[in-house]
This record gives sequence, C-alpha cells and structure tokens, in this order.
Amino acid sequence: MKSAILDKISCFLAELIGTGLLVFLGCMGCIKYGNLENSHLQMVINFGLTIMIIVQIFGCVSGSHINPAVTAAAFVYKLVTWQMALVYFVAQMLGGFIGFGLLKAVVPDEAIFPNNSTSPGLCTTVIRPDIHPIQAVAIEFMVTMVLILVCCGVWDPRNAKYHDSVTIRFGLAVAALACAAGPFTGGSMNPARSFGPALWNWHFKNHWVYWVGPLSAGFLTSIGYRLVFYREVVPDNKIPIKEEIPLTISADK
Repeated sequence: MKSAILDKISCFLAELIGTGLLVFLGCMGCIKYGNLENSHLQMVINFGLTIMIIVQIFGCVSGSHINPAVTAAAFVYKLVTWQMALVYFVAQMLGGFIGFGLLKAVVPDEAIFPNNSTSPGLCTTVIRPDIHPIQAVAIEFMVTMVLILVCCGVWDPRNAKYHDSVTIRFGLAVAALACAAGPFTGGSMNPARSFGPALWNWHFKNHWVYWVGPLSAGFLTSIGYRLVFYREVVPDNKIPIKEEIPLTISADK
C-alpha cells in the first residue's frame, strides 16, 4: 500500500479515536448521580485535560483537530485539502458517536438519565430556557472564534519555534472558554462533541445552534486572521520585504 494512502488512513483513525476519547472521557467527567456531584469547574477542567491528552497523542499524526470547526479553519489555511477535510469530518462524527456509545455501554442507565424522562440526557448540550437561540448562536460563535484564533496563532509561521507547550495551551483554552459559555449553551464549540450525545439521547431541540455557531466561526475567523494578521516568515538570507525608514535624518548628509 502506498505511503500516501497509509497517511490518510492514519489521519482518519487519529481523528476518529481522538474525537471518541474526547466524548468518552469528557462526558464521563460530567456524570451526576448518586454520590457523584461534579461541579461545573470540575467538568470544564476535565474537558481541558482531556484535550491536552488527545493533542499530545495525535497532534503529530493528524494535527488533532477533533472538531469540524477546526478542520474548517485548517481548510481555509490550506493545511488540508477539501478531500482530507471531508475525511476528517467523517472521522470526527463517527468518533463522537462511538465515544458516547461506549460510555453508555459501561455506565449505569441512571448516569445517562439521572432525572428519568425529564432530563435531555448526559452531556447533551442545551441552551438555558431564558436564552434565545440567536443569542446561543452568538455565544457559540464567540467562544469558538477565540478557539480558532488560538489555532491560527499556533499555525502562524512566526510561531513555529514556540510549539513546545501547545498541548497545555489548547487544554487551558478549551477549559477557560467552556467555563465561560457552559452555563448558557454548554460551551460546545464542536458539532461532533454535541452530535454524539444528541443522537444517542435523541434530543435535537435547538441542535442546529451547535452547527451554525461553531462552523461559521471556523470559516470566518480563519479568513479574517489570514487577511489581517497572517505574515510569511522571511528567511535570514533573503532581502526583507521592506526596508526600515530612519526616523531622523543625519545632519552631516
């Protein structure tokens, strides 16, 4: 088998397993029933640390997108072709579905529906009753925008020397953003993370919010960053793009 095909398969598996772990471990940290009472802060820290683990494992394989919004930004950045973006998307959606399915298989039913039929189900992202869906889209857009800005900063050629702590940066970024947006929309920032639990729990009320907000942020934020902030690195042995103009003129000239 050609190495190019093997690379594509390994990227597919990395995104599938990575997204599966995100949903499995992240949602396991959200379980509340019996004597288990995880606070919101514990949940977001758990998701952040889970992201850190996954990026450490698969970052060198596929870039560890584990999020269609990140893949959309990577496509704009020309880091992946549209064909590979589709491969990533399929892997992420399958990973989210499989990850939550595995969680349902290993925990009691009471952990999935602690309040019986009145609960939308474990890890199902829902908006607060007093939040309008358009407001929810705006919240998901804003927090995903910040996440994509972090990605764009990491992908910027000028930042190539500072990748030693990328795993920690992404983990803390996700934890901070989820901590802020979680009480209002669940702080998903990721259609794959929301889709798996929604499908297994069959709860799709306002589910479109978790597609429109993150995906629009993925495309628009990366386009904006490329237009405004992105710069190519000029090698040391090349002539600079423009010369520095002195602020003062010497009197002896």
